[in-house]
Amino acid sequence: MLIKLDRILNKTYKIFGVAASCFLVLLGIFIIIGILSRVLNFYIRGLSEYAGYCMASAMFFALAFTFSQGGHIRITVFIEKLSHAYKYLMEIWCLISTSVFSGYMAFYLLKMTIISYKFQERSEGADEILIWIPQSAVALGSLSFFICVCHRLIKQIFLRND
Repeated sequence: MLIKLDRILNKTYKIFGVAASCFLVLLGIFIIIGILSRVLNFYIRGLSEYAGYCMASAMFFALAFTFSQGGHIRITVFIEKLSHAYKYLMEIWCLISTSVFSGYMAFYLLKMTIISYKFQERSEGADEILIWIPQSAVALGSLSFFICVCHRLIKQIFLRND
């Protein structure tokens, strides 16, 4: 059962990686449009805010994909010096602490999004977009990172993967 769940989650992380790349493409498009609008002397409301929303969404969506691929920076110099048993315990401790902190972040980003939706809060920029729309992408990305860290923790405990 864990193997099947592992395959499903790994496919989901790849989908989030694709979503992150789509947000990066949108970020580039918004920047190019912003540059062209200054050159051609016209103004598009909220373009810089949309670029910021895309950057935050891309970062959070990419967290899970990068972590699942082993692309995050790790302190291997310290861990390499430990024996196999201590290395295993250190990995478990690091994954537990990361699970706690990423869960805390995901919980409050989801809570912030729900509150913004309930109060129909709008951005303070020139566009006045409903703020829960870009917040939902960031909250979903942080939730995916939390799931990815918990997934890695379960794999580390039960399957003893490196």
